[in-house]
Amino acid sequence: MPSSSSLLSAGHLRNIDHSGVARIPRISSFRSQRVRPRGHLGGYGTFPTLPGGGAARTSSGAGRSAAREAGARRAAAFNATDTAWIQLMIPMNERARLLTGLAPSRTADPALVDLAARTGTRLERELADLRALLDLSGTPDTRPHEGHDMPGMVGLGTLRKAEKAKGEQFERILTEGLRAHLAQTGKLCASERTSGGSEEAKALAATIAGSAVRELDRLTTTNRP
Repeated sequence: MPSSSSLLSAGHLRNIDHSGVARIPRISSFRSQRVRPRGHLGGYGTFPTLPGGGAARTSSGAGRSAAREAGARRAAAFNATDTAWIQLMIPMNERARLLTGLAPSRTADPALVDLAARTGTRLERELADLRALLDLSGTPDTRPHEGHDMPGMVGLGTLRKAEKAKGEQFERILTEGLRAHLAQTGKLCASERTSGGSEEAKALAATIAGSAVRELDRLTTTNRP
């Protein structure tokens, strides 16, 4: 709001005669004054107009800018350990998922079929989370471990054997493959939680590690060698 001193401008003084008595402006003088457009506050800015108005767009633009800045900060938190962990866990889970997917047609043991189904669902959920983190980090999906048989990973040779096996032979391949996968998963997640930079990646590592422990317990209750 204008100050009292600004109200005493030359324009206002013109309406006071030499005797100090204020003169009432002619009606025509009011008609000649330009009416400011709606939404205008003189020299003090504007207020948001109806939907579709330019002033209302300012807040949405600021929101997008803030979201971009937040995304950049989250991406900057990822270090080499985070991205290496993600890029290894993805093929680890993919291979294990291929193995569990064979169970319904390779074994008649209901306990193992159920275990494989539960494990497969968990692996798919983790894969979705891992891929989302990789995308957030801004790291290209170069798949550096494509075709490799890393420690604890279900090997390509193991998958070929599993595709041909049935009954007890397949059940042994399944349980041994899952045990190795889950044990190595726990080690990898422990390293990520210790040396990772992204809190989001470390939180996912903690979740995956907890799931691996529970899966190992379930494997033990099946009484399989």
